[in-house]
Amino acid sequence: MDTAIPDAGMSSPPPERRLRWLRGRYMVWIGVAAIVALIAARAWWNSCGFAGCPTIEQLRAWQPTEGGMLFDRNGVIIGALTPVKRLNVPLARVPQSVRAAFIAVEDRRFYAHHGIDYRGFGRALLSNVFAGGISEGASTITMQLARNVFLSRRIFERSVNKKLVELRLATLLESALTKDEILERYLNAIYLGNGVFGVEGAAQDLFGHSVNEVTVAEAAMLAALPKAPSVYTLRNNLARARTRRDIVLGIMAREHAVDSASVVAAMQAPLNRPKREWKPAVVDSWALEIVRGAIDSLRKAGAISAATPDWQLRVRSTFDLKAQRAAEQAIAAGAENVDRKRDNAEATSPKVQGALVAMDQTTGGVIALVGGRRVERGGFNRALRAQRQPGSAFKPFVYLAALRHGFTTATMVIDEPVEMIVRGEPWAPGNYDDEYGGRITLRDALTRSANAATVRVSAKVGIPLIVAQANAQGIRSELPNVPSLALGAGAVTPIELVTAYAPFANGGRRVTAHVIDRIEDVFGTVVWTNPTRALRSVMTPQDAFLITSLLQSVVNRGTATAVRDAGIQGPVAGKTGTTNDGADVWFVGFTPTILAGVWFGADTPLSLGSDANGGRLAVPAWARFIKDGWHSPALDSVWATPAGIESVRVDITTGKLASNICGASRMEFFRAGTAPTGSCEDDPRRWVPRPDTALPPAPPVPPAPPPPF
Repeated sequence: MDTAIPDAGMSSPPPERRLRWLRGRYMVWIGVAAIVALIAARAWWNSCGFAGCPTIEQLRAWQPTEGGMLFDRNGVIIGALTPVKRLNVPLARVPQSVRAAFIAVEDRRFYAHHGIDYRGFGRALLSNVFAGGISEGASTITMQLARNVFLSRRIFERSVNKKLVELRLATLLESALTKDEILERYLNAIYLGNGVFGVEGAAQDLFGHSVNEVTVAEAAMLAALPKAPSVYTLRNNLARARTRRDIVLGIMAREHAVDSASVVAAMQAPLNRPKREWKPAVVDSWALEIVRGAIDSLRKAGAISAATPDWQLRVRSTFDLKAQRAAEQAIAAGAENVDRKRDNAEATSPKVQGALVAMDQTTGGVIALVGGRRVERGGFNRALRAQRQPGSAFKPFVYLAALRHGFTTATMVIDEPVEMIVRGEPWAPGNYDDEYGGRITLRDALTRSANAATVRVSAKVGIPLIVAQANAQGIRSELPNVPSLALGAGAVTPIELVTAYAPFANGGRRVTAHVIDRIEDVFGTVVWTNPTRALRSVMTPQDAFLITSLLQSVVNRGTATAVRDAGIQGPVAGKTGTTNDGADVWFVGFTPTILAGVWFGADTPLSLGSDANGGRLAVPAWARFIKDGWHSPALDSVWATPAGIESVRVDITTGKLASNICGASRMEFFRAGTAPTGSCEDDPRRWVPRPDTALPPAPPVPPAPPPPF
């Protein structure tokens, strides 16, 4: 048998050398692991547990919410979306006794530490070890603020992880805010029982007066509540409440927060069970109602997370608070006025409702919106949902289609009784009060709101073209292809009609009505922004100018002269509307800075009176709204005349160029190249739209967009 001879090159290293090699290798891996752990720990700390830390700006911007706030276009608070039982007060309004009581009980070294009280932590640890359990806490006021506010969404995290994040947030708060700013936010944020947050709300709820009026005994009672609000509240057990209050008074004496004489007097103070429950005043506004509905729609569409409740939102809206209040007052007073003027109306049974929509015609941002004579929480919003016939307020679409079809503002039309067969039956629409003008210009036909002339114009233009024009401008409701549409037989909502008027007022561009510009969370982070939409032209600037000029005549000498009677000067254009039997009255009008429409009627249609009409009933409410809610220097300005418009003097009895030997005349606007060329001395006896000036047909009906809210 062969004996193997060991190879000298394959010999194993001595055990000591191999051990040193392995130990060095392990130390390298341990060092690498330590470095990785340190990097991970630092990343965890800097990112607040990998969930992201609030920025310094967010920490400074945060204030305890009073229910999710709705702001108007100027940053003024309109009201709370979902009221929370809290009233924020500045620290200057909180008495020194209240501040001292909370600091003595919750964090006696508050002004000495930097968010984490290491001495207090050690003291609490020793106390708990000797007690064999949790007998003393170590959370500072800063840590409590961090836990209750910034960790409220992370309740399912492990306690150790959550506590470490709390420490990190406390250091951030201390670097972003002063001590007084932290204390102010804490005193407004802390939960103090019975659904009430903050010292102001608790003082109102327990003592019936503001926190700046509390006594030393009451200050101690407030500071006694954070430990167990439901246990120590005056509402449940006066004996327990007194015991806890006196303990707090003793702590205050020990910490020299109050002198001994005041402590003795406070302990003798009686405790009484509150007689009433405090609730913050609720602001009722149609603006709040519509924004709540808009937020619900955004949630259903997935644009806003369902995990973010209303009370955590700050909504920046398009509303103007002054205009909104004026609108609500104008509709309430206007509806009461219409009720009072109804034939045989019963004063004790109001039936008339109203609606108002006002918007910035250049953007579609709603400035004011009223859905009824009183705010109805979750009720029927007539401005958005009421389908009513607009009557003569629909006529501008007819006349615009005529202008695009070759008519001019001076085209002569026939205003005489007219009859036509509709579906086998005779139909003979009459003018208001059966007054007719004979041969009149297109301008005078709209100024007088002449039904007979309008029907003849619509027959010449064609109902489909009128429908297409109205749809292009924003009417989404189905419009019937019948001759009576020219007189407003198709039902629309107030928001539709006002939106469709916007191109008249802004130079021809269609807008989308909206009420929200952006939504932020409690830290000021934008969670939703209204998408910017490119405005599409639905008429030329020249056509928009011409129809606006016609509608100015309605205000200056037509059916809407009550605007001037109300004292409103400057450029105003608009159109009244009245339906059969006076069941609905309208006025939609605009200035260079605002567009607004008013409607009055009953939910179950009824006559508003034998002499009911838009000029008599709707215009005064519109004028009141403008005077009280929208006084603007721009009312003194004028609409700019676009290029491509010329003006000449015409004879109003013939529509031809004026002459010294003819009758009354006026300056009239025309699209360049369409002004009359013949003299009034020719006195033609017929009217025919000039075929050489016909424009392309109105744009096709666009796809119906989704509802705006």
